[in-house]
Amino acid sequence: MEIEGPDGDVRRGRIGTTVRDAWLRHALASDSPGEAAADPEAEQFPESSELEDDDAEGLSSRLSGTLSFTSAEDDEDDEDGDEEEAERSPPPDGQRGSQLLARQLQDFWKKSRNTLVPQRLLFEVTSANVVKDPPSKYVLYTLAVMGPGPPDRQPAQISRRYSDFERLHRNLQRQFRGPMAAISFPRKRLRRNFTAETIARRSRAFEQFLGHLQSVPELSHAPDLHDFFVLPELRRAQSLTCTGLYREALALWANAWQLQGQLGTSSGHDRPLLTLAGLAVCYQELEDPGEARECCEKALQLLRDKSPHPFLAPFLEAHVRLSWRLGLDKRQSEAQLQALQEAGLAPTPPPSLKELLIKEVLD
Repeated sequence: MEIEGPDGDVRRGRIGTTVRDAWLRHALASDSPGEAAADPEAEQFPESSELEDDDAEGLSSRLSGTLSFTSAEDDEDDEDGDEEEAERSPPPDGQRGSQLLARQLQDFWKKSRNTLVPQRLLFEVTSANVVKDPPSKYVLYTLAVMGPGPPDRQPAQISRRYSDFERLHRNLQRQFRGPMAAISFPRKRLRRNFTAETIARRSRAFEQFLGHLQSVPELSHAPDLHDFFVLPELRRAQSLTCTGLYREALALWANAWQLQGQLGTSSGHDRPLLTLAGLAVCYQELEDPGEARECCEKALQLLRDKSPHPFLAPFLEAHVRLSWRLGLDKRQSEAQLQALQEAGLAPTPPPSLKELLIKEVLD
């Protein structure tokens, strides 16, 4: 399997043993929401079955997802020791089998939404691949993120490594000592980080970890959790857009938009606007003015009740231009843009959406 790094180069991970998801099949086979909560203690603390004590024999019955692993020949290497803090985006071939996954997760979400632990989103590790990037070596976990919606809708995806999860856990522990006290996290190991058994157990632990965070309202709205899901995708999409790789960028902007919709309101209130700007620019460059105009209209709706915003004039200008190109009514946007310029609240001409993307600093 090929995995694209943040600098655009392609790295290869070797695929070995496949572990099947008996746990998810059992959950999906259940018609009664009560069966999902058969063990109240396990539901209250889903991570408490921390994975180093599990026996390898029963491992497949507790996994979720169909995972591909490397062989165990390098199992003594240390993972995520002193590696760089590079952000990773979803591999372009990660959509394989996602239609079936979307239906399964959607059915399971419907059955489990009334259980003792409310969970708005479901997380499924769909692949876990060892990436060698000398001098470092690490496992890249790709997760599908599924929430309520049409059953045929593709789930959003993220790809993260152990150090990304560990950083999120550490940051949340500092800020939310009480709520985080009951949430376990898979321990770092000095050996056997790259065996199928370790990767499978960590995959299950990461699913439970994110699910538990989402089930606690105080944690589910934490800025660090939103950053974990969205920020790497936005940075990668911004970089690709600025270098003219619009088709690749479009997929990442769309994925980031879907993630933000599933996560709800975040601390970065301009991120939805930046995402819509990225989508509009990519659609324009790929000769799809109708979709670009629709993105501008969504942005203008978000800006409707706000005081003059730096994004307002560029979106109005793009909406006017795209409406003219499509032969649609542009008078309202044109009048609003002119009023801003006459009041000295917008330059003439305003900056383009692409200029905004280049100048915006994502932190």
